[in-house]
Amino acid sequence: MADQQKQGYTGVTLLKGAAVLGAAAVISKLLGTMQKIPLQNIAGDEVFGVYNAVYPLYILILTLATAGLPLAVSKFVAEHVALGQYREAKRIFHIASLVLLAMGILFFSLLFFTADWLAWLIGIKASAKAIRYVSFALLLVPVMAALRGYFQGMQNMLPTAVSQVAEQFIRVTTMVVLLLYFTRWGYDTGTIAAGAAFGSVTGAAVGLMVMVYYWRQARAGAIPDLLQNRVKRESASFIIKQFMRYALPICLGSIVMPLLTLVDTFTMPRLLKRSLDEVSATHVFGIYNHGLPLVQLVAMIATSMSAALVPSIAEAKMHRQQHTIHTRTELALRFTWLVGLAASFGLAATAIPLNVMFYKSAEGWQAMAILAFTAVFSAVNIVSASILQGFGAVMAPVRNLFIAVLLKIVFNLLLIPYYGIEGAAISAVIAFAAACFLNLRDLRKSVQAGNTIKQFLRPLAALLIMCAVLWICIYGLGSLFAHLPVHFSYRLQNTIVALFSVLLAALVYMIALIRLGAVSKQELAGMPGFNSKVLPILSKLRLLH
Repeated sequence: MADQQKQGYTGVTLLKGAAVLGAAAVISKLLGTMQKIPLQNIAGDEVFGVYNAVYPLYILILTLATAGLPLAVSKFVAEHVALGQYREAKRIFHIASLVLLAMGILFFSLLFFTADWLAWLIGIKASAKAIRYVSFALLLVPVMAALRGYFQGMQNMLPTAVSQVAEQFIRVTTMVVLLLYFTRWGYDTGTIAAGAAFGSVTGAAVGLMVMVYYWRQARAGAIPDLLQNRVKRESASFIIKQFMRYALPICLGSIVMPLLTLVDTFTMPRLLKRSLDEVSATHVFGIYNHGLPLVQLVAMIATSMSAALVPSIAEAKMHRQQHTIHTRTELALRFTWLVGLAASFGLAATAIPLNVMFYKSAEGWQAMAILAFTAVFSAVNIVSASILQGFGAVMAPVRNLFIAVLLKIVFNLLLIPYYGIEGAAISAVIAFAAACFLNLRDLRKSVQAGNTIKQFLRPLAALLIMCAVLWICIYGLGSLFAHLPVHFSYRLQNTIVALFSVLLAALVYMIALIRLGAVSKQELAGMPGFNSKVLPILSKLRLLH
């Protein structure tokens, strides 16, 4: 009875921990994605271009520096804690911290001392200072990541959640303060971009301080290790080998997405410089990046809506419920496709008002409209990859993303010289679409989800209705503002048009999906939280058949 109560308590604790960590991840990703908008508004597109050239490089180096070790720490600590071997769990953490610190110093040196060469390789000389500034974060983040792994292994998710939010908040605050200061006193482009990049250092410092605080608190309430004398202590070299054996495949999978982003960093500025000078090429590269925060935000929202289905699929797999696996897999993909498809068409249709709303001008709206279609493929790719990994096909999504990277390189080289940033946007759509459909192909083999593609085509009528509403709103409100006696600024007009159009179109799309039978009551009931919260509201409004 006591064991059952303990298991029940542990299950509730795990669920609460996962919820806290998930909420923190959403908040930190939201802050991290939307921080690019004030950056462009304050500093302009040239600085925006430099920053967007440097940051993907930093993310790739950071991924290599940590090499999946935080997850390895979490796993091995959890195993020893389950056996009551708390002292050995701490020893494993200490060894991992030293390894991560050494890797951080190594990659800091690599980034700091090769900054000028990397800037030349990118094709933007002004990026060298930003590369040096951001490299200091590599002295802090690896140890912070090790601490997060330790606490997650102890099933305590709160320290990680608090540090993630604190890190992003301080990062964005530092960036805005330094941007205002440097632009106010007329500093050069490289220094302003470096100030924006330095936010990663202060954010990492605060995140590490939060983790150290929780570490000190945990030491004060340490649990005695009664079983330590019975434990065979493995050598440090053996533990490091075990770490690497577990962490390297994770690292391999983690570097692919940064690589996909990094393709633009190392190809676009150089290709644009064939017809433009360096300053103009950097400015245009900044304009290209207008659409990326919005696409990333859409992908995050779409995947968070469907991510709740992935644990239920894993549970069905554990109980060998093949029909349930099939149904839930298709449902997860279906809802991701429905949300992502509407978001992509919505972003494309409202590219001009959204561009003016966020970035003050409509410049580059064509590239933003094309990039919008990466949202649906990116969202489906992320969810399908999670499901594949849940079935043990860990390397399939990695292989498919590597193919996407190769396609991005090839089509960037082919299209950018002729079509500029629109060519880069087209190559991004091709790359993400390839990864998405390769994942779906692998998923059909694993789950026999054969009707998925047919189901994707059914909501087209609802989509057409939504697009018609968008166009009517955009042009109707535009004409209305032209005849109003009160004058609104160009940016305010477009802000009102964008917000009203998007909200109305989303409502119309949802109603159309339900009324046209593209989404059934049974499917909505299968979504976590819908059965108890959303369905009663829809029934009262008489939207359900």
